[in-house]
Parts: sequence; C-alpha cells; structure tokens
Amino acid sequence: MELSSLFLNSWLVKNWKITLAALLVIASVNFVRYITKLQRYTKIFKFSKHRKTLLDGEEYVCADFNSKGNKRAHNDTTPNISYVPALKVDKHVIFNGATVTLPGGPKQFYELANNRRSVRSYSAKRIPPFELIEECIRAASTAPSGAHTEPWTFCVISDPNIKQHVREIIETEEEMNYAQRMHRQWTADLTPLRTNHIKPYLTDAPYLILVFKQIYGFLPNGERKQHYYNEISVAIATGILLCALQAAGLNSLVTTPLNCGLALRRLLARPENEKLLLLLPVGYAADDCVVPDLKRKALEEIMHIY
Repeated sequence: MELSSLFLNSWLVKNWKITLAALLVIASVNFVRYITKLQRYTKIFKFSKHRKTLLDGEEYVCADFNSKGNKRAHNDTTPNISYVPALKVDKHVIFNGATVTLPGGPKQFYELANNRRSVRSYSAKRIPPFELIEECIRAASTAPSGAHTEPWTFCVISDPNIKQHVREIIETEEEMNYAQRMHRQWTADLTPLRTNHIKPYLTDAPYLILVFKQIYGFLPNGERKQHYYNEISVAIATGILLCALQAAGLNSLVTTPLNCGLALRRLLARPENEKLLLLLPVGYAADDCVVPDLKRKALEEIMHIY
C-alpha cells in the first residue's frame, strides 16, 4: 500500500505529460544518431567497394582496375585471353647461385648489422658524397617484390629549405600526437629512448630519404597496374637500404611520421598512387652523439627449430 501510494504521488506520475515528452525526445535523438551512423557506414562501404585508390595500410587483392564489365566467377579457372601479364619476360636464364659473398660470411654480416644503431644526433658539417646515397638506394632497388612490380620511390632531400618545411610539418603533428593521439603507454615506452616531438635531426642530417610505397602503377597505355604486397615489398627494400647505409659507414634512423603522409606527399608533389611509408635521416653521427645501451634478444628467443 505504501509503495502504491508513493508511486501515485511521485513527481513523474503527477507530471506524466512532461515525462512522456522527455522520453520521446530522448528516443528521437537516439534514433537520429543511429540513422546518421548507419548512413555514414553505408557511404564508407560503398566507397570502399568502388574506389580505385585504397587507404594507407590496405593491399589490392585481385583488383580489376581496368575491367570493362568482363566479370568471372571466383572459382572459374578456365583461361581468359583478356588478361595479359603486366610483366614482360623474354626468357628465363641459367642461375648459378650466389657468386658474390662476404669474405667473413654471415658472421661478418652479423657484425656489420649489429654495429648499426638508430642515430638522432647528426653532424651538420660532415657531408657524405651523394654518390654513396645513390649506391645505397641502388642496392635497395634489388629487393624482391610482388610480381616484380618494384613498388618503391625513394625521395632524397638535401635542400635546407625543404628539410625545414619537413621538420615543421612533422613537429606540428608530433606535438599533437604526443599530447593527444598516442596512448599514454606508448609515450611511456618511448621515455627511455629520450624521444619527443622536437626533431632537430630533420634539419641537422645532411640527407632525408622519404620512402614511398606505390599502391599501384601504370601500364604503358596509361591503365593502372596492380602492385601486390606493396608495403611488404617496400619494407624489404628499406631493410636492404639500412644495411647498405651501414656498409657505407653512414648512420640512419627509421621514423614513421604519424599523420604526416599527405602533407609530405604534397610538399614533394608526389602522385596520388604513392603513400609515405618511412622517413630516414642519413649522415654521420655527431661528435657528442649518444645512444641507449640496448640489449638484443638472444638467438634462442627468436629461433625455433623443428
């Protein structure tokens, strides 16, 4: 009886019209939000289904760039003469295996690679010959790639004004990254490396190498050509580049400028099919350069024998 009396005398019951109106408003707002979100996701789905340029980090898998409505079932394995290889190979030749090797073998290569460190302090006075940079990039271009598409572009910057623009773009974004975008655990993990949004090496290093992945290419007739596993291919090429720089006695740093790709691509007037993957400052370490005393994982931790 007391509960019934309490309910009947409550403010919500006495002002039921106001209560009902408030509930209707809340329901209407939530319904509008749901419809808006549904429309946005529908647009994204339609865009991703029909767009020809994928976003960063995406890979083309059997994208039919230049199809003229000639669609086939996925399980149809019959020959189709309308598809021709983009790669032109006249013949296959005899290969006698590795004939150019290091005198010290893999142990010497390990010592070379293990000597490499990520350098954030560069000498602005010692300028490596540009020929060294060219030879290192030539070595990087020998990397394997999906269907031999060679989906890489290496942009070398030595102009002080352009380097200054690059630094301004990156430091502006990095300040926001460290303050807002990056998780607190991420910034905490970077603390031992003494990194922050200030990047003096971008102007101190004699060279900046910006590594772009070509998410697609072009055939001689202007039609688009698929670049399979373009990001993996460019990553392998960059690994070779790092080793070549080390072999040349040069220091480098691998950086991934977060949210800077579009601005840097436009700064260098690179085409839409290229997406920035990495940026490498290159030069000689400064006299007062210091690096963290890091320890690498033991072989037993990274290799399993079966």
